[in-house]
Amino acid sequence: MITTNVQRHGTVLVCVTGTLDEDAGPALQRALDGVTVGERDLMVDLHRAESMDVDGLLHLLALHRRAESLGLRVLVVGWQPQPQQLLADVAGIRGRHSATGERYAVAGFRRLIEERAQRARDLSDFGAGWLSGV
Repeated sequence: MITTNVQRHGTVLVCVTGTLDEDAGPALQRALDGVTVGERDLMVDLHRAESMDVDGLLHLLALHRRAESLGLRVLVVGWQPQPQQLLADVAGIRGRHSATGERYAVAGFRRLIEERAQRARDLSDFGAGWLSGV
């Protein structure tokens, strides 16, 4: 379950509370509904995001992509230990607490994470399907 609190003052501020998982997509995408010309930035605050799985990461990446297509600069702040570590693990960055929100904002890094997260989900789906067929 995820809740978002969206505020608009030249910056679209999305405060995420709960778990970023497969159900997070619609709430995150609604955050950009009605973006106006006067809004230049999207700030996603994860201070209250308890956890994140690969599906949640893919939804966060889709939000990032959509915001950029609308001409918004994106900043993700307040990374909590588990989501931050998931991001580092998916990116293949070794070491405890090695991912940073600043790195996430780089578009090339976003694409790398997106590809690896998709691959991780595909492998997970393949494993689940293979096990259910046994």
